[in-house]
Amino acid sequence: MRPLKDLYTWLDAHRLLGYDLIRMYLGVALFVRGWLFVADSSRIMAFVEGQNLDWFLPMAAVHYVALAHLAGGLMLAAGLLTRLAALAQVPILFVATFLLHLQEGLLSTSQSLELSALVLFLLVVYSVFGAGPYSLDARILSRPSAQRLEPQGA
Repeated sequence: MRPLKDLYTWLDAHRLLGYDLIRMYLGVALFVRGWLFVADSSRIMAFVEGQNLDWFLPMAAVHYVALAHLAGGLMLAAGLLTRLAALAQVPILFVATFLLHLQEGLLSTSQSLELSALVLFLLVVYSVFGAGPYSLDARILSRPSAQRLEPQGA
């Protein structure tokens, strides 16, 4: 019984670890999505050819999505510039949720709407609140305490 109580005590003391684990998982998932997006060139070409625009705007959008998912996903996983990395993903997931998947509805077997809405919600949360204590942001931006600033022997 004691080990279980110790586990609960440890989990309660490290509650923010869950917040950071979700961030890490989200970052890796977005990186993988970006990798799959880049690897499947036929989807990219179909996207570009299906537009009635000149070639620049669709290609710029494709490159933005790939870069945001690849670089932003890694940055989210590491917790480096978390707010910026999450914010760069928000327009992509907004379009995916409200322009691509909304027409499928909630009862679709693909579950794309619910998943893209969840990812959009999480990205907004990390854009607003940033990374947790187990991130590079926390390490880089942490300030030394007032005691460490005092000279030794003073």
